[in-house]
Amino acid sequence: MSQNEDGSEAAGPTPAGYVVGALLAIAIVAGIYFALTAGGNEDPGVAHIATPSSGDTNGVMPDERAGVTTAAFKSGGEDTAALAKAAGCRIEGDLEDEGNDHLQRGDEVPEYKTVPPTSGAHIGPPLQQADGAYIASPAPEDVVHSLEHGRIAVQYSPDLPEESQLELKGMYDSAFSAALLFPNSDMPYAVAATAWTALIACPEYQGDRTLKAIAAWAAENFGQAPEPVDIFPPLTGPSFAEPGESAQEAR
Repeated sequence: MSQNEDGSEAAGPTPAGYVVGALLAIAIVAGIYFALTAGGNEDPGVAHIATPSSGDTNGVMPDERAGVTTAAFKSGGEDTAALAKAAGCRIEGDLEDEGNDHLQRGDEVPEYKTVPPTSGAHIGPPLQQADGAYIASPAPEDVVHSLEHGRIAVQYSPDLPEESQLELKGMYDSAFSAALLFPNSDMPYAVAATAWTALIACPEYQGDRTLKAIAAWAAENFGQAPEPVDIFPPLTGPSFAEPGESAQEAR
């Protein structure tokens, strides 16, 4: 036991003091956990990367380019099939459900029956690809897990001119919640979008016509999956189901 300067014995910590200290430690740990999980990135930036709340980047670099908005996108305002036809895009719905088994990193990845993939065995949690725009292609098995949770994955050929890529980014900027955007060199299309067992494929990029077709299709297929879209809390920002104001006005 320690002593005071006058030689008297100093009082040690009391049981109540230990309790108070333990409660303070728990509060600090809980506060850190809440900050890391409740809102995802505090500053997701223009790539809208939502980690860790919706998954992991898996080492894929974000697309920090500023998007260019050119078209007005309105949910349910026009017939999706007509928009797709006008843009030369093909819609495939009710595709075969290839299952939803979980894979570990390093497991053999199945040969998916659609290009890009729309269902099938995929990486286990928490390695599903996080919502966000990426400058490179995520692994297909990571994206498929995101689709299982109602996400929309917009994909484009890396050979697409940058001006066109930035127009797609502008569309994504106004509908980024529960959605992904990235280049895909493994598909034969200029632009495509996938949801669980659903696909829209556009062999050519035709500017506003393509953007409107993709946005309308995405609004119809948003959240249509075996797992709830809001299982990764919280969903923040505009989505294809409820696009932001910047997506409602042509620029």
